[in-house]
Amino acid sequence: MGEPATERNVLGGELEPCGTEPLTGFFRDGACRSGPEDLGSHTVCVVVSAEFLAMQRELGNDLGTPRPEYGFPGLRPGDRWCVVAARWLQAYQRGVAAGVVLAATNERALEVVPLTALRQHAVDVPDDVSSLE
Repeated sequence: MGEPATERNVLGGELEPCGTEPLTGFFRDGACRSGPEDLGSHTVCVVVSAEFLAMQRELGNDLGTPRPEYGFPGLRPGDRWCVVAARWLQAYQRGVAAGVVLAATNERALEVVPLTALRQHAVDVPDDVSSLE
């Protein structure tokens, strides 16, 4: 089989890691890699905010509650996570989009989300995440 082709980010470069604390990604390897089995397209690397988590919970996507049976610790504001592109777009349309780490967002997200929308919410991840709470 060999190694899969290097996945690209929305800027055209090599896909960078999104987060390891907690370990994110559809494949739980820290990157927003995608493949045929990732039906939801977990391709947008975000820095979650309290508003984004609340809206996701309203949509039935509770990212804040730990689910140890899935090895999921539950997210807190400031955590980096690969989210489903369509769910990010819903948040964007409602005005509560989470910040996006473009270099770690898979180019496959562009099948769902316009680059202009992602760029509007581009963030450099701050060392001090207290401002996100």
